[in-house]
Amino acid sequence: MKTLTEHLTFHVPRRRGLLNITPEVEALVEKSGVNEGLCLVNAMHITASVFINDDESGLHQDFEVFLEGLAPHEPISKYLHNRTGEDNADAHLKRTIMGREVVVAITKGRLDFGPWEQIFYGEFDGRRPKRVLVKIIGE
Repeated sequence: MKTLTEHLTFHVPRRRGLLNITPEVEALVEKSGVNEGLCLVNAMHITASVFINDDESGLHQDFEVFLEGLAPHEPISKYLHNRTGEDNADAHLKRTIMGREVVVAITKGRLDFGPWEQIFYGEFDGRRPKRVLVKIIGE
């Protein structure tokens, strides 16, 4: 069995943002030499997310509006977590909604996506570097 473990680092300069990280993950699948297997992509921070969806700007704006409606950043005082001196309780909630990780099958040496599927890194409390784990296993 072949394995590859890599950490990618992303720095979103704003509080929130979505990055299509599919090309970086595809490059690691190629590097791994795995022909048939699985690829785990996992956000290593509790205020960031990894998820699969369509790379369409209107949809990305819809995510922003939807998430801000469910867990608005302000007023900061509405969250008990923020009484610790933090201001990112909303980011924790947004991460929970969008998810921590994805697993994608590898078939014939490539990520086996459905139509339009891409892997995204969702940042909900940015302005500093954060890591994403990519773990690939297979034959």
